[in-house]
Amino acid sequence: MEYLSSVFMEYYQWLKAVHIMSIIAWMAGLLYLPRLFVYHSENRASKEFVQVVKLQEYRLFAYIMRPAMLASVITGAMLIMANLAVFKSGMWIHIKLTLVALMLIFHIACGVLASKMQRESCTLSPRFFRVFNEVPTLLMIGIVLCAVLKF
Repeated sequence: MEYLSSVFMEYYQWLKAVHIMSIIAWMAGLLYLPRLFVYHSENRASKEFVQVVKLQEYRLFAYIMRPAMLASVITGAMLIMANLAVFKSGMWIHIKLTLVALMLIFHIACGVLASKMQRESCTLSPRFFRVFNEVPTLLMIGIVLCAVLKF
């Protein structure tokens, strides 16, 4: 494990850069997909419009969000393995990781909802999706505050 940690430390800044880039891509998807759900649910009667939105929902989740989430989790885990002492640096890391776990649950919920939208079996309202769309923003604020302020 110590050898693994030293290898990660050698590339720590590169890992951090990839981690930040993947988080940006993941967050873009987490913020936009629920907005697509709003459009989809508001325009159920317009079959042509719904077909376009369904394609956007599928591509966003499958080709951007899922790979970005995986890259974020993998590089985040590698950063932690490179510096296990971070767990002794204060409560901030524990709060941050809890919020990250909640973000992962939100991601999974988005995948379930996207699947239901593809099958036209989701009956949730546009209002629900407008509120749902705020969740990743709130989680992101907490995560960034923990990472930067380290309280």
